[in-house]
Amino acid sequence: MNNLLKNNENLLDLIARISISLLFLINGYSKIIYFDGTIGWMESYGLPGFFIYPAILLEIIAPLLLIIGYKTKISSIMLSGFCTITAIIFLNDFSDQSQLNGFFKNIGLSAGFLLLAINGSKKFSLDYKLTKY
Repeated sequence: MNNLLKNNENLLDLIARISISLLFLINGYSKIIYFDGTIGWMESYGLPGFFIYPAILLEIIAPLLLIIGYKTKISSIMLSGFCTITAIIFLNDFSDQSQLNGFFKNIGLSAGFLLLAINGSKKFSLDYKLTKY
């Protein structure tokens, strides 16, 4: 099993970066499409509606950077923080099973981003290519 993982680590890294990024790209796009509704939803939690702008920028730019493997560590740390903050703000009613599940999913995503920040991206990334030249 170790040989299988080792022999395919570059491809698996790329697949993992794409997979974890898609969720945020889709959510960022949804925030644009349902802009007014998202602002109303955020305001219902007591947040100013203008927070939608940095959320959209982060959910679009950071995942794209992860997919191409550029500034992977910084993007991963930012998304890890985003996941943790959104879990605390929006998923804090632990008497609601779906919020409890959502909270721990966000924390799990946050941990995954931290692992990516620690390990960086592999061979199929701009970070790798730029360090070789």
